Formats: sequence, C-alpha cells, structure tokens
Amino acid sequence: MAYNKQPQQQVFVKKTCRFCEQRIVFIDYKDVKSLQKYVNSIGKIDPRKRNGNCPKHQRALASAIKKTRIMALLPFTNR
Repeated sequence: MAYNKQPQQQVFVKKTCRFCEQRIVFIDYKDVKSLQKYVNSIGKIDPRKRNGNCPKHQRALASAIKKTRIMALLPFTNR
C-alpha cells in the first residue's frame, strides 16, 4: 500500500541583527560576557548565518573580539 503523503514545508524565520534591534552603535570590546555569546566552544567567531548579525555589525563584532583576545580578556582557543 502506498500512502500519498505530501512533504511538509519548513518555515525559516529570518534572524534579525540584535545590535540593530537594540540600536547599539558601538560594540564595547571590554564587555566580555556579551562577546562570549558570539564565540563557539572552540573559540572561533560564529558566522553571520548562525548569529544573524548584519554585515556592518558582524565586522565590528569580529574586530571587538580580536581586540579582546589581544588584551587577554578572551582566549584564542579553548582547547
């Protein structure tokens, strides 16, 4: 017996940039708690697809994380 099941469509919700929503202009590199949300368990910076940032804020976030690593507030790797 063959059942005629129709494939279910997945609904994708577009992620919005948290910095644009909260109208944050400057990303503070000294705020380690908020920057840790954008770094995965290995220590890599999460891509835009995963965290939903716009290109402008993703670039600013990456440079803030790099500054934080140089000042030894965040580790380069977590191994």
